[in-house]
Amino acid sequence: MDVSRIRALRGPNLWSRHTAIQAIVTCEGGECAIANLPGFEGRLRERFPELGDLIPSDHLDTVSMAHALEFAALGLQAQAGCPVTFSRTAQTVDQGVYQVVVEYTEEDVGRLAFERAEQLCLAALNDTPFDLDATLKELRDLDEDIRLGPSTGAIVSAAVARGIPYRRLTQGSLVQFGWGSKQKRIQAAETSFTSAIAESIAQDKELTKKLLHAAGVAVPYGRPVEDEDDAWVAAQEVGLPVVVKPQDGNQGKGISVNLTTEAQVRHAYRVAIEFRDDIMVEKFLPGHDWRMLVIGDKLIAAARRDPPLVIGDGTHTVRELVNIVNSDPRRSDGHATSLTKIRFDEIALTRLAEQGFDADSVPGRGVRVVLRNNANLSTGGTATDVTDDVHPELAAAAVAAAQTVGLDIAGIDVVCDTMHKPLEEQGGGIVEVNAAPGLRMHLDPSFGKGRAVGEAIVGMMFPDGDNARIPVVAIAGTNGKTTTSRLIGRIFESQGLRVGMTSTDGIYVEGKRIDTGDCSGPRSARNVLLHPDVDAAVFETARGGVLREGLGFDMCDVAVITNIGIGDHLGLNYITTVDELAVVKRVIVENVAPTGTAVLNAADPVVAAMAHHCHGEIIFFARDRANPVLATHRAQGRRVVYVERDAIVCGEGRKKHSIPLAKIPLTRNGTIGFQVENAMAATATGWALGYSWESIEKALAGFVSDAATAPGRFNVFDYKGATLIADYGHNPDAIQALVSAIDNMPAKRRSVVISGAGDRRDDDIRQQTEILGDAFDDVILYQDACQRGREDGEVIGLLREGLANASRTKHIEAITGEFVAIDTGLARLQPGDLCLILIDQVEEALAHIAKRIAEA
Repeated sequence: MDVSRIRALRGPNLWSRHTAIQAIVTCEGGECAIANLPGFEGRLRERFPELGDLIPSDHLDTVSMAHALEFAALGLQAQAGCPVTFSRTAQTVDQGVYQVVVEYTEEDVGRLAFERAEQLCLAALNDTPFDLDATLKELRDLDEDIRLGPSTGAIVSAAVARGIPYRRLTQGSLVQFGWGSKQKRIQAAETSFTSAIAESIAQDKELTKKLLHAAGVAVPYGRPVEDEDDAWVAAQEVGLPVVVKPQDGNQGKGISVNLTTEAQVRHAYRVAIEFRDDIMVEKFLPGHDWRMLVIGDKLIAAARRDPPLVIGDGTHTVRELVNIVNSDPRRSDGHATSLTKIRFDEIALTRLAEQGFDADSVPGRGVRVVLRNNANLSTGGTATDVTDDVHPELAAAAVAAAQTVGLDIAGIDVVCDTMHKPLEEQGGGIVEVNAAPGLRMHLDPSFGKGRAVGEAIVGMMFPDGDNARIPVVAIAGTNGKTTTSRLIGRIFESQGLRVGMTSTDGIYVEGKRIDTGDCSGPRSARNVLLHPDVDAAVFETARGGVLREGLGFDMCDVAVITNIGIGDHLGLNYITTVDELAVVKRVIVENVAPTGTAVLNAADPVVAAMAHHCHGEIIFFARDRANPVLATHRAQGRRVVYVERDAIVCGEGRKKHSIPLAKIPLTRNGTIGFQVENAMAATATGWALGYSWESIEKALAGFVSDAATAPGRFNVFDYKGATLIADYGHNPDAIQALVSAIDNMPAKRRSVVISGAGDRRDDDIRQQTEILGDAFDDVILYQDACQRGREDGEVIGLLREGLANASRTKHIEAITGEFVAIDTGLARLQPGDLCLILIDQVEEALAHIAKRIAEA
């Protein structure tokens, strides 16, 4: 078994909406059916008993090693705690070659599971050992290291529940919510609204206390200290007992509380100085340790925090009791679970000594042994929810503290006896205001109910009804994608929106190209959605990107399928038929939002059939109003677009709206059929988005398919009285559409300059010149700069074969070099002639043509 071409499908894809790892797996001989591998299934189950019913024991003749790999990769992730359920293995057209797809939640974990699954299968095949426990631990540890922590995860889950898209920007906790100009970001419990100045204030404990005191909020008295001696002096000034802590600390690091002796104060200073240089001493307030969570202008949650402790049983030592508590699956070394393991360090040993214990003492039954003075969860403390018990004045004090510092999300540390009374009545106070507070104690407290903290944060960032999405239109098809995309972009611009667009020649934002090359894949789409100046997005969605990585978005408002042609890269990536190609193209249709629309070409049966896979509405378009699919849809009172009396007609039930083709320059008064179809698709898109007819018509009227607006898309020039057309058409369907359009344009003599893409099938290359040979008098052949795997002269030879039975072509010439071929064609033109140049290097060829026109 050979595993190759492992890819991560990071968005909705050919197989499912799940993120997944995809690999090509080649099996030989008995590996194609494990029934032919004696003892393999038993050895596999012996090494991984949890495979359970994944492998159908009664159909082993249909189960290959590729299937076993699939089941193992899925099962290993599931047993490691990853919430995965989807997998699939499909045989390709090549015997023994399979595509294996397995869902993942974290890409690195999915890739590692694939590797370990392969090792497991080989171990079963060769009857060698496989350490399942070590593998599962490895996967769990990796998953815990890289998955979102509880705080960030809760916020993300709340956003997803509201339909807000998100993207993780780092392997840490930096996450973007929303798209384009509607985006906002979080990092744990910090948001786009969190002020850097407010965070700086919160880190300075002394400054925070001054501001709170000035605002009338109860705080303990204290001051910064210079050294250990000054710490004792300050302790005497404020009065014992005291607290010693770093001035800009967090997570309870270096804090010592309820210090009553000089020795304790000096030792506490030495502990604190290990964490920070600036230390402060403040009055210790008696009472419980409480954490109050303020989000925006509301108190959302409150919890009593208790220090880490163990309860004696008269049998175990303190050390053993700590190990027992730490064995709780809710406790881990970091912040990935609801509780953190108790630290058994110098601070814990010191606290034990104060109570007359050491690590090997055996406390009596029921004796509470405290292991730390502070109650932070990060040092092993526990939390009890008390949100429903908070006195309104105490809640108001917490909100006032957060707003005084300037934080949108704040953890307010309070010391007092109870939550039932105002602070002033019980001599309590606010001891700290924390930026980026931990949310674990409120989401999953040790005791009491969890609070909807994530929902509150998302609600503060995005008002009700705001899903932080911008309009997204995706376009797929064999021909017409680029022109249709640009037309739709113009419609968006007519609404005053800033448009981000991806296409085969670059990424455009507000009409400026910010990246070059073929940008019709998912990475480019994600880059547009990251751009803060984009109000609407138009994505030309190529087959290759969908196969390679999936979509760059989770859903779109409108999906447009222009057509499906027979020459569109068939034979690549195991896509060998038009029906298989259609499955790839329809991925955007399958991922239309429930409130969205698919705009489908009713004249193409393969495209029309995609309507059954759309979760939203359908608008069919076709030039012929009598088209059966369109007529049926129209009879049902649904929306259709067709041509009638030299106008594009948009009909729904008895309602109609007409746009004269004479007002759409792109169509040349309706004589260019494929441009009429492009205009119809764009019109249907604007209609689907709910835009006014006036704005749609204005956009269509102002669009001209020239070299600047739509380079390489039927660009028409005048050259010495002859008509020159430059187009990037490179498949039989595009060639046929061009010939049909040119048939309506008068000319004394017609010539064509053409090459062929080497990555197309032989028949597709021949068919291009078979079509041209019946429409043009002269044919000039040239070889592309890149042969895409072909030998020199091979493509030219296939093009010549296509001209063997040409009914019109009288003169054929082969030229080396695209620009030389263009010059050759131009040199032969006479006034009244027409020349079609099928360009390869779009920008360079158009620049060359422009130069020759200027010279003329």
